[in-house]
Amino acid sequence: MRGHRPALRTRHVRARGAAIAAFVALAPLIPSAVAAVGSQEITAKLPYDCALPSGPQRAAVRVTATFPDRATAGEPVRPTGVTTTVELPAAAVADLRALKATTVVPETRLSLDVAQHGATAQALWRGTGAAPPVVVPPEGPLTLTTSGDAPVVTAGADGDLTLTATTLGIDLALGGAGGAPLTPASLSLDCVLAKDADGHGLLATVPIGPGPSTPTPGGSSSPSNAASGRPTGSASPANSASPTVPGAPKGSPTPGTSAQGAGGGKAPKVGDARTGVSAGRPQAPPCIKKDPTDKSLTAYITGYSNVRKLGGASMIPVSCVQIEQGDPDIAFPPDGSIHLLQKSAAYLDYQGRKQTPPFKSTFLTFGFTPTTATMILEQAGPMTVASDVLLVFPDNIAETYVRAPLVLRVLDVEVNGTRLDVGPSCRTETPLSSPEPDPATYPGPHLVMLGKGQLINGTDATGYVLTSGGPLTGEVTIPAFTGCGAGGEDLDRLLTASISGPGNYVKQIQGQTCAVGVEVPTEGQCTEDRQPYVVPAPER
Repeated sequence: MRGHRPALRTRHVRARGAAIAAFVALAPLIPSAVAAVGSQEITAKLPYDCALPSGPQRAAVRVTATFPDRATAGEPVRPTGVTTTVELPAAAVADLRALKATTVVPETRLSLDVAQHGATAQALWRGTGAAPPVVVPPEGPLTLTTSGDAPVVTAGADGDLTLTATTLGIDLALGGAGGAPLTPASLSLDCVLAKDADGHGLLATVPIGPGPSTPTPGGSSSPSNAASGRPTGSASPANSASPTVPGAPKGSPTPGTSAQGAGGGKAPKVGDARTGVSAGRPQAPPCIKKDPTDKSLTAYITGYSNVRKLGGASMIPVSCVQIEQGDPDIAFPPDGSIHLLQKSAAYLDYQGRKQTPPFKSTFLTFGFTPTTATMILEQAGPMTVASDVLLVFPDNIAETYVRAPLVLRVLDVEVNGTRLDVGPSCRTETPLSSPEPDPATYPGPHLVMLGKGQLINGTDATGYVLTSGGPLTGEVTIPAFTGCGAGGEDLDRLLTASISGPGNYVKQIQGQTCAVGVEVPTEGQCTEDRQPYVVPAPER
């Protein structure tokens, strides 16, 4: 990060940067190439079965998009005008009303199989609802509409390219009367394509190569005319063996993964929905800084936290962290050493709230009963990042303490497949706490994680440094629970006995930061819309 961090050298991903530059240079040519062969508008009406709090319910989904009539091998195919409309049944409205929600802001995650010659890759279409929030009616169905950019798809050979819808995820940010915050603050629905869906979810067929055009019949892939277009080699949700991606519905494969067809063909390549972002970049929640300064950074963080009493670990999902760097200071302690000190402020950012995305963890309670809990970590006060770099030429040693008061909220619990109603206010009595090396300066309960790094002049940083990221570790005590239960049933003691206690090891991996406020962000560190390029993978 030029101009806002002293003596810190970070990793540069030059190959990726070159790819971004090349794509930007070619981008103006793509629309004209597509326009030259015309376009086909599709509308697919698909039935989905969604898991609601009250039980599974049928939802009517309509997907619209525009594709080129045909393309050539190696030419990017970008769907445009992508809109997803979901009509949730009256039961969903009753569930939202039971949560005291009066408005919702929807986001959708539609997974697709992209296939050619029996070889399949996976794509993820993300959509967001436009302002203002959707009002939840007193009764009856609820219609939600989202739109967004779709990933570029590139076929490597001639032959029909097919796009087929598989699973659907719906995320609802909940609002109360008068804009009052709610607990839970969000509701996520996992939906699968109904078994009786005609056409098996086929959205579009794009012919690749020369010859007469055979796009989706009639320009529409509604069930009545798309049934015959199902690619024989396309994977379905039931038989897909691809790994899952954080934030996608259950059973969703990782976008960009592929399987070779029976005939040896290569799967199409799937890029990111945003121009200039590599297909190899994993999906991650939005991480955009509003009104940045020249000291503003953004980064993703993810990892695991042990739950010692249950003998397992919970994965904390990829989360956005907004960071405002403090001014550096030079210290000269009595031992004659020289230290570069910097204290920065930070906060979690998920849909405008200081929290992680909701995440699910499954444990065996009492050693044999499968229990699944949906949780969030909610920031309850300032997060600080205190860095201390010992300047010893040429080997500079860095220690960074990250301190964050985080309350663990439990949104939903299932015990052996049966929902246990924990109510809307189930949480730890106080924030999680760690041993604090400087309690006079940092009083009160909070999580403490330590990162150690090394900066040798002329080389990249190793270990943890704020700007380049790395591993952060700590140990946390989970406090007693409060507010858990509904209908007069008090579940505080049950959750406290099952979960609360000391000695829970935490390991988080922070990715390379993006300097969002500088005039020209360093290549390979930011996407074109100035979000963090690097999405870290969790490590145990």
